Amino acid sequence: MELMLLAGTRPEAVKIAPLALALASHPALRPVIVHSGQHRGMVEQALEPFGLAVDVYLDVPPRTKGTQAELASAVLPELDELLDRHRPAALVVQGDTATVLAGALVAFWHRIPVVHLEAGLRTHDLAAPFPEEGTRQMVSRIAALHLAPTPAAAAALRAEGISARRIVITGNTVVDAVLAIAARNLPARDPALALLEMEIAEGGQRLVLVTSHRRESWGDPLDRTLAAVRSLVAEQPDVQVLFPVHANPAVRGQVETRLGGLPRATITRPLDYPDLIRALRLADLVLTDSGGIQEEAPSFGTPVLVLREVTERTEAVDAGCAWLVGTKPALILETATRLLSGALRPHTRENPYGDGEAAARSVAAIERYLALADLETLKPGRGSR
Repeated sequence: MELMLLAGTRPEAVKIAPLALALASHPALRPVIVHSGQHRGMVEQALEPFGLAVDVYLDVPPRTKGTQAELASAVLPELDELLDRHRPAALVVQGDTATVLAGALVAFWHRIPVVHLEAGLRTHDLAAPFPEEGTRQMVSRIAALHLAPTPAAAAALRAEGISARRIVITGNTVVDAVLAIAARNLPARDPALALLEMEIAEGGQRLVLVTSHRRESWGDPLDRTLAAVRSLVAEQPDVQVLFPVHANPAVRGQVETRLGGLPRATITRPLDYPDLIRALRLADLVLTDSGGIQEEAPSFGTPVLVLREVTERTEAVDAGCAWLVGTKPALILETATRLLSGALRPHTRENPYGDGEAAARSVAAIERYLALADLETLKPGRGSR
């Protein structure tokens, strides 16, 4: 039986990769990686370090407007035809993007079970993050199997009336991915990162990794973050800043305007996944609005300042390895300074998001679900209480 794994963005590809690898030796399930076309080239880049490649490309034309509606309207008919032709045992969607929503809808319409990887993340604020919070709540209404990364995520699903028998706590597959790539200890491929690594080693300097790409960060919030970064560089003469900038031209222009030419600030293109993991291992501190980096950095004991007002990943904050600072320059600078000086330290070096066995648990959960599936379990809305 085919088990389709749908991905459209780099984070989705990274998080389905361990699942695809775990399924590769399964006697009854064959993983089929489907690219929705949301981010062309980036899915392939993310899969390559794991020795994986896209199996099926949806024939989705490049977007001209870049809107969610434009993407969904192109993905829906393509995926409809694909699922009608292949009839996979289930469709796995990961996270909370437009690809996830489109995929879940089409599979639900075809009465194909939707397996939601990384289910149950909640801020309970539809405006933050937007539109991701709405997407994951909607997908939870029609998913047949919820693979929750943490006990808190599972509790959120149960509180919404999802049957406990449809929820399995697996850990987050991103931890599997992080540990697998880190174990290979690959040298930096990006020339700017390689040069920066040499400078830090020779000068006894410290690295601060900065990323910001979410829609709610564009404009004034990003300007405030960049102001804090400039202040941090000015006040900490042994700090080097690395900012891999999102491909969005508006974001890149904003970062280059504020940080371009600043001493000890390096701006690069988006790093491939092994380089990102290398940067996380090297970093003394991370400033980010990325959900994935909030999950990845704790594997290396690297403290994280979360550049958001709310986060659906509260486990790292609760564990004392991340701090929610928003985009207030004074608070960012104060907290960063305390962490760099040692006045504030992470409380644990254990990653609250998993132990590297999430993919194996996910495969076992999917196998159990499919073995027990009957007519009613193919109707995700029935018998949920």
